[in-house]
Amino acid sequence: MMRAAVLRKYNAPLSIEDVAVPDCPEDGVVLKVIACGICRSDWHGWVGEHPRVKPGQIGGHEYCGEVVEAGPQATYAVGDQLIAPFILSCGTCLNCRSGVSNTCIDQRLPGFVEPGAFAEYVAVPRDHNCVPLPGDMSPTLAAALGCRATTAWHALTGRADLRAGEWLAVHGTGGIGLATLLLGKALGARVIVTDIVQEKLDHALEMGAEHAINASDGSSAEAIRDLTGGGAHVSVEALGFPATVAASLDCLRPLGRHVQVGMPVGHHAVQEVNLNTVYMGNLALYGTRGMPAWRYPSLLSLIDAGAVDLTPMIAREVALSDLSAELAAFNGPTPPGVAVITDFQT
Repeated sequence: MMRAAVLRKYNAPLSIEDVAVPDCPEDGVVLKVIACGICRSDWHGWVGEHPRVKPGQIGGHEYCGEVVEAGPQATYAVGDQLIAPFILSCGTCLNCRSGVSNTCIDQRLPGFVEPGAFAEYVAVPRDHNCVPLPGDMSPTLAAALGCRATTAWHALTGRADLRAGEWLAVHGTGGIGLATLLLGKALGARVIVTDIVQEKLDHALEMGAEHAINASDGSSAEAIRDLTGGGAHVSVEALGFPATVAASLDCLRPLGRHVQVGMPVGHHAVQEVNLNTVYMGNLALYGTRGMPAWRYPSLLSLIDAGAVDLTPMIAREVALSDLSAELAAFNGPTPPGVAVITDFQT
């Protein structure tokens, strides 16, 4: 048996229960979870606005762990420490063979559909998607790479093609926003962040943002256009909220690129956008979700070379019993930085 946090009722404390250790997949492994991030996407499921998350679910999709059992078709072996992307692609469909495995036609999604890593152990099918934990990287940081850092990296390099010297606007300074800020700086961009919590804006400035704009009065797009002399080249929306989506589009210069990273689900799934802004500005709109697993080396090599330090993203390490409070915090403005579960016993 193992301890796990189970969703029994939406928007209510998770139930800490003893459940069966998962069976080992034929084509994958069972990991003893060392660290698991707590993400806004988990919150979407917890409040009942993620269409795939139902009561009985064990969440948790940002994880790093050690292999304790390997199936006969597994890529990795007992004792290996792995980082897992949250999208486990098949590797054989047309999309996977085209290099866009994050759009796999037959995705496996621990934490959303299958039991995830808010538990002592998690089953990981299709472990060919995983990558070994670099020897000098902490599992706590590695857990955040499985979703927020990889998503931000792909948004900037695989979608927007951010270039050195360009202005990058980041709307929202949660985990995705902070990762986008740090990676944008590493790529040579000039970064502006927006949020409605001054403490988080101050934190972003400490992490290297060139400007931090309080968006409470609704004028952040105008402020960005003024600061940049005409608008940002790339704007990343990291929340999925109508106000920040509108600001992200409105802050761009002609031929600017908007990247939708924030998850617009539930009552935000369908939104009005000002298409005239898109039309008149000749703007490009990109959606992005996750990162193809084959792109991990491009991110890990940047970290290994010392070109970026993502550790400032991590604000606190918590216990499994703290998870419900961390999820509830997403109901309002959250404190700076991200939380990672590293204690699965208390």
